[in-house]
Amino acid sequence: MKYLCLIYDEQQKLGAMAGDEMDAFMGEYYAFTREIIESGHFVAGEELQPVQTATTVRIRNGRVSTTDGPFAETREQLGGFYLIEARDLNDAIQIAAKIPSARTGSVEVRPVTQHAGS
Repeated sequence: MKYLCLIYDEQQKLGAMAGDEMDAFMGEYYAFTREIIESGHFVAGEELQPVQTATTVRIRNGRVSTTDGPFAETREQLGGFYLIEARDLNDAIQIAAKIPSARTGSVEVRPVTQHAGS
Protein backbone atom coordinates (compact mmCIF):
# COMPACT_ATOMS: atom_id res chain seq x y z
CA MET A 1 0.00 0.00 0.00
CA LYS A 2 1.20 3.53 -0.75
CA TYR A 3 1.56 6.20 1.92
CA LEU A 4 2.40 9.87 1.54
CA CYS A 5 4.77 11.25 4.17
CA LEU A 6 4.36 15.02 4.34
CA ILE A 7 7.35 16.70 5.95
CA TYR A 8 6.78 19.85 8.03
CA ASP A 9 9.51 22.02 9.53
CA GLU A 10 9.88 25.56 10.76
CA GLN A 11 11.72 27.30 7.92
CA GLN A 12 13.04 29.98 10.29
CA LYS A 13 14.54 27.31 12.54
CA LEU A 14 16.18 25.57 9.58
CA GLY A 15 17.44 28.90 8.24
CA ALA A 16 19.06 29.65 11.58
CA MET A 17 21.14 26.44 11.54
CA ALA A 18 24.90 26.90 11.28
CA GLY A 19 26.40 25.73 7.98
CA ASP A 20 27.95 22.56 9.39
CA GLU A 21 24.74 21.74 11.27
CA MET A 22 22.69 22.11 8.06
CA ASP A 23 25.22 20.01 6.13
CA ALA A 24 24.89 17.24 8.74
CA PHE A 25 21.09 17.47 8.65
CA MET A 26 21.02 17.22 4.84
CA GLY A 27 23.51 14.35 5.03
CA GLU A 28 20.97 12.50 7.17
CA TYR A 29 18.35 13.11 4.46
CA TYR A 30 20.64 11.76 1.72
CA ALA A 31 21.38 8.67 3.82
CA PHE A 32 17.69 8.12 4.58
CA THR A 33 16.76 8.45 0.90
CA ARG A 34 19.45 5.93 -0.12
CA GLU A 35 18.20 3.55 2.57
CA ILE A 36 14.55 3.59 1.48
CA ILE A 37 15.50 3.31 -2.20
CA GLU A 38 17.63 0.26 -1.43
CA SER A 39 14.90 -1.28 0.75
CA GLY A 40 12.31 -0.94 -2.03
CA HIS A 41 10.01 1.39 -0.05
CA PHE A 42 10.73 4.49 -2.14
CA VAL A 43 8.20 5.50 -4.80
CA ALA A 44 8.90 9.24 -5.10
CA GLY A 45 10.10 12.18 -3.07
CA GLU A 46 10.98 15.82 -3.53
CA GLU A 47 12.01 18.87 -1.55
CA LEU A 48 9.73 21.86 -2.08
CA GLN A 49 10.77 25.45 -2.71
CA PRO A 50 10.41 27.78 0.33
CA VAL A 51 6.89 28.57 1.52
CA GLN A 52 7.16 32.14 0.17
CA THR A 53 6.98 30.68 -3.35
CA ALA A 54 3.58 29.03 -2.72
CA THR A 55 0.40 30.23 -4.39
CA THR A 56 -2.99 29.22 -3.00
CA VAL A 57 -5.85 28.91 -5.51
CA ARG A 58 -9.53 29.15 -4.59
CA ILE A 59 -12.73 29.29 -6.60
CA ARG A 60 -15.60 31.13 -4.94
CA ASN A 61 -18.84 32.00 -6.71
CA GLY A 62 -17.29 30.79 -9.97
CA ARG A 63 -14.32 33.18 -9.72
CA VAL A 64 -10.70 32.11 -9.41
CA SER A 65 -8.64 33.94 -6.82
CA THR A 66 -5.03 33.44 -5.89
CA THR A 67 -3.14 34.35 -2.75
CA ASP A 68 0.62 34.43 -2.39
CA GLY A 69 1.79 32.02 0.27
CA PRO A 70 0.53 28.82 1.84
CA PHE A 71 -3.07 27.82 2.52
CA ALA A 72 -2.77 28.65 6.23
CA GLU A 73 -0.38 30.53 8.46
CA THR A 74 1.24 27.94 10.69
CA ARG A 75 4.44 27.56 12.68
CA GLU A 76 5.54 24.62 10.55
CA GLN A 77 5.50 24.64 6.75
CA LEU A 78 5.30 21.81 4.25
CA GLY A 79 8.85 21.38 2.98
CA GLY A 80 8.77 18.15 1.04
CA PHE A 81 7.38 14.65 0.79
CA TYR A 82 8.14 11.00 0.30
CA LEU A 83 5.69 8.66 -1.38
CA ILE A 84 6.47 5.23 0.01
CA GLU A 85 5.31 1.65 -0.36
CA ALA A 86 4.67 -0.06 2.99
CA ARG A 87 2.97 -3.24 4.22
CA ASP A 88 0.57 -1.32 6.47
CA LEU A 89 0.27 1.83 8.57
CA ASN A 90 2.62 0.51 11.25
CA ASP A 91 5.30 -0.17 8.64
CA ALA A 92 4.76 3.33 7.17
CA ILE A 93 5.09 4.90 10.63
CA GLN A 94 8.36 3.04 11.22
CA ILE A 95 9.71 4.37 7.92
CA ALA A 96 8.45 7.93 8.58
CA ALA A 97 10.07 7.92 12.02
CA LYS A 98 13.46 7.71 10.29
CA ILE A 99 12.89 10.92 8.31
CA PRO A 100 15.23 13.51 9.90
CA SER A 101 12.49 16.14 10.21
CA ALA A 102 10.52 13.85 12.52
CA ARG A 103 13.00 15.08 15.18
CA THR A 104 12.86 18.79 14.31
CA GLY A 105 9.31 19.20 13.00
CA SER A 106 6.69 16.62 12.12
CA VAL A 107 5.85 14.05 9.45
CA GLU A 108 2.22 13.42 8.53
CA VAL A 109 1.61 9.89 7.23
CA ARG A 110 -1.45 9.48 5.06
CA PRO A 111 -2.58 6.44 3.05
CA VAL A 112 -3.09 6.96 -0.67
CA THR A 113 -6.53 5.92 -1.91
CA GLN A 114 -6.34 2.89 -4.16
CA HIS A 115 -8.78 3.13 -7.07
CA ALA A 116 -9.86 0.16 -9.13
CA GLY A 117 -7.59 -0.27 -12.13
CA SER A 118 -4.72 1.76 -10.73
